[in-house]
Amino acid sequence: MAFSKITLFYAGNSRGKTTLAAIFRSLASGDAKLITERRRLSATQAPHVVLNASIPYIFQNGQWSSLYPDLVVFDDAFVAENVCSGVEIGAEHRQNLHELILGAQGVTLNATLQGHVAKIEQHNKTLKTKADAIPSTQLGSLTVDAFCALKAKADVAALIQQAERSLAAARSAETVSQQSGFSQLALPAFDRLAIEALLARDLPTLDAAAAMRVQAHLSTLGGGGESWVGQGMGLVPSASEGTDYEVCPFCAQDLDGSSVMEAYRTYFSESYADLKASIDRGIAGLARSHGNDAPAAFERAVRVAIQRRDFWKNFVEVPELNIDTAAIARTWNKAREIVLTALNAKKAAPLDAVTLTSADLLALDEYESATSGIVTISDALLAVNPKIALVKEQAASANVTTLAADLAKLKSTEARHSSATNLLCQAYMDEKAAKKITEGLRDTARGALDVYRTAIFPAYETAINAYLVKFNAGFRLGSVTSVNNRSGSSCSYNVLINNVAVAITGNDGDPCFKNTLSAGDRNTLALAFFFASLDQDPQLSQKVVVIDDPMTSLDEHRSLTTVQETGRLLNRVEQVVVLSHSKPFLCAIWQEADKTSRAALKIIRNGTGSVLDTWDVNQDSITEHDKRHAAVSAYIRSQQGTNERAVAAALRPILECYTRVAYPAVFQPGSLLGPFINTCNQRKGTPSEILSESNIIELRDLLDYGNKFHHDTNAAWETEQINDQELLNFCERTLKFTSRS
Repeated sequence: MAFSKITLFYAGNSRGKTTLAAIFRSLASGDAKLITERRRLSATQAPHVVLNASIPYIFQNGQWSSLYPDLVVFDDAFVAENVCSGVEIGAEHRQNLHELILGAQGVTLNATLQGHVAKIEQHNKTLKTKADAIPSTQLGSLTVDAFCALKAKADVAALIQQAERSLAAARSAETVSQQSGFSQLALPAFDRLAIEALLARDLPTLDAAAAMRVQAHLSTLGGGGESWVGQGMGLVPSASEGTDYEVCPFCAQDLDGSSVMEAYRTYFSESYADLKASIDRGIAGLARSHGNDAPAAFERAVRVAIQRRDFWKNFVEVPELNIDTAAIARTWNKAREIVLTALNAKKAAPLDAVTLTSADLLALDEYESATSGIVTISDALLAVNPKIALVKEQAASANVTTLAADLAKLKSTEARHSSATNLLCQAYMDEKAAKKITEGLRDTARGALDVYRTAIFPAYETAINAYLVKFNAGFRLGSVTSVNNRSGSSCSYNVLINNVAVAITGNDGDPCFKNTLSAGDRNTLALAFFFASLDQDPQLSQKVVVIDDPMTSLDEHRSLTTVQETGRLLNRVEQVVVLSHSKPFLCAIWQEADKTSRAALKIIRNGTGSVLDTWDVNQDSITEHDKRHAAVSAYIRSQQGTNERAVAAALRPILECYTRVAYPAVFQPGSLLGPFINTCNQRKGTPSEILSESNIIELRDLLDYGNKFHHDTNAAWETEQINDQELLNFCERTLKFTSRS
């Protein structure tokens, strides 16, 4: 039998409607169990199904030849999966409802997100394994992340040494403050140029012949002759007083005729005396600078320097101090003896030039080299003194705990960048980087899903409540939101009865879903869920919608809305199939459908089974109308035979229903028109304007009138006087306002 744009199936109970719905559901999902579990008890062969569409769809040997995923079925299974099992709502219902609300696009987004979440869990396990591989002894007080993040330092060994010294200085701050720095080390120098000049010095005014004559004469006088003659030369002036010639102080004779007197005058002149004095000063100076106390003082200075170096090397970099004082003493003594011997020789013969031998000069060179080495060592030690001063200053104000922490961090840095540990840290950081990439993908996926949820859940809540209003349900849903938990995402919502939130689950004795909603309410809610999910499906035009007995447990006054909503589906989907045991319901759909695109079948008994047959709907057709709108429309037409108070009371609900559908993002379920109008006023003239000023004024006027006939806004609502012309005016204005596009 051929189906049409809308195809109706009528059947009594137990005739096979549920089986037919299960076949459609199996064709969409591929779940063979939906068919095999409905096999007749007396059947001897496996189920075999053939449906002809653009291609034949055959179920045989437990599987379909092809699937038709664009089939959407509302039946008892839909209710049990997405709403409740009996009167109970379980976690699986909320999870299924979550996917139903999300739709195919949202489910794909959620699956992508959950895939990234699972991968992050694996990253975490791998990270723990790689973190445990890093020796804890190297971490110190650092976390693995902080340890691996330590930057390499090229001079870490030197920095560790300096940190150890700073810490040691801080711990010995009092001793450090009392210890002196380095003093200058020095060896006295030999002024070789002056010594050599003195040894070579003579009297330029005394020629050699005269000098020889004087020396020859003095040699005849025996020891001390030169000194005796020199003293006598100093007495000549006093002996010559009163004469016009020089007189010998010994014999009073005239000295003008003496052959050696002129030579004596030059020989015993002031220059000669100065030469002798210079020689004596040189010998005295040598004794002062290079005497026996000088080497001992130098050795003491070296011992002090060594002691100070042994102390300060623990806190600051100090150059090596290798001084062989015994070798220096030998070199020093040899040089001193050479100079002293030369000066004594000069003193014995002042006019004779004394020349140092090459061996003497080499000995003096060795000593000068020793003095230069001591100067170099001394300068290096003195250069440490500013550092010592800094160590003292820092030690006085240092924080031992901080310095110890700095040292530990440096040691951790050194350990972190050792070859073996570096490989372990690199592996850990590579895994962290991979995790970060996955987290970025997760965040992107979550952002996309959240954006989708942000749009879809409020819209779905509004759509559900709009359908509940249409179905004249005595309750609404509130707080329809997505909830993330360890088992995945699920949907959460409250049932609002008289604006009081009732939880979907609760403790025994507390109001909750199972003890506040009737069977009809639960089925109405399921049907609202189904229609709302269709509204959110972007591929709705490709869908074949199957509705199995939507009137089960529904009150009669909801029949018209179900008919209307089913009729509206026709222009939005590929095809609609409705199965029911209610002839009035199916007849109402039949009458509203296009005569050229409808078909009707019935399932009738055939022995012990059932068969399909053509159904003549016209014989059973009946019609119903929406009471509220019909009442208002009827009053406008005739103003007679109508309960005026009921008409007046219908105006505000009509406005509320319109506002909820027209402005779902602003007029949430459970909201009131008064606050909505206030919000409209606040947004007036802004980019987010909701209503124009004239529409706000009109809605306010309509609400003020409608509030007169409701107990929550007018205590005397039952006795409120009604003027028929005024009521007519507000009825017309209400329908006009709610008919705006």
